[in-house]
Amino acid sequence: MISLSIENLTKRFGEVVALDGISLGVEPGEIFFLLGPSGCGKTTLLRCIAGFYTPESGRILLGAEDVTRLPPHLRQTGMMFQSYALWPHMTVAKNVAFGLEERRVGRAEISDRVRQALESVRMGGYGERRIHQLSGGQQQRIALARALVIRPRCLLLDEPLSNLDAKLRLEMRMEIRRICKQFGLTAIYVTHDQKEALSIADRMAILDGGQIRQLGTPADVYRYPSSRFVADFMGETNFVEGTVRSVHGGTVRVETALRTFEATRSATWAPQTDEPCVLSIRPESWTLGAESSAPNAVCGRIGERIYLGEMAQYQFAAAAQTLKIFELNPRFVETSEQRDLFASVVAEDVVALPR
Repeated sequence: MISLSIENLTKRFGEVVALDGISLGVEPGEIFFLLGPSGCGKTTLLRCIAGFYTPESGRILLGAEDVTRLPPHLRQTGMMFQSYALWPHMTVAKNVAFGLEERRVGRAEISDRVRQALESVRMGGYGERRIHQLSGGQQQRIALARALVIRPRCLLLDEPLSNLDAKLRLEMRMEIRRICKQFGLTAIYVTHDQKEALSIADRMAILDGGQIRQLGTPADVYRYPSSRFVADFMGETNFVEGTVRSVHGGTVRVETALRTFEATRSATWAPQTDEPCVLSIRPESWTLGAESSAPNAVCGRIGERIYLGEMAQYQFAAAAQTLKIFELNPRFVETSEQRDLFASVVAEDVVALPR
């Protein structure tokens, strides 16, 4: 296991600044995600780590070694591409062995390591097959075996599940995490899929405009976003405009057109009284009921609804705006549109952000 350190990294393409002074640290054995919209700089950062791009300034360290100017083949990193980049004219075993042959590893050791790599991704016995004889999920496993067989210090994955169907993506999420943890790999994983990141990552960085907007565990980033951008990018949420009326430690009272909410402030923001702000409230955080005594209760009526069995999604028409509410094990899906209900939410699930 090895750590990775990025220090004040800047990369430009002509006049475009793809990475703008990025710094972060990845612990040994950590599965670290780079997440963000298209063009945010996540793939550029991954390719700088791999050695395919050379930054204008800053440093990349694997452990204590500065690899910023080192060519890719000397960094001992394994790269798994979005397209898998498998050679159709070679057998599965030859594809997996390619990196070892380039490193002039002995024939007997190559055979042994290829067998071990294929078994680790549950593809033992497929060595003599051709690539066109494999399903998409099997090809993905072979690409992963090829990255693992060189025993990399750091595993780099560039949207490896984007070409799979929904069912295979779910299966391979846990498979990739299992393999990384089994081999004690430090892994850097690029994706734009929030669910993928939330289900696999130990920690993640949200990028936008070549800068890191938030860094933390999946639960922290999802539950306590530091900005409106992060809250919106990480999943569905309700934004409620308001004004700060008082601040007591980490708790903020915010006046809105719906009601005055007790909220939790963003850890990176020091709000001032009478400052405009916005509240982020996830749809699943609301609780529906017939009583108004619950905290932060808002009166309204259910309008449009989507019933999904284990969950229902509602458009909840309150006085000043329509809220999106998700109800698990739904009880109100058959409720008449003419009946008033109260939607309530605890202060810990109401995040006050700078407007």
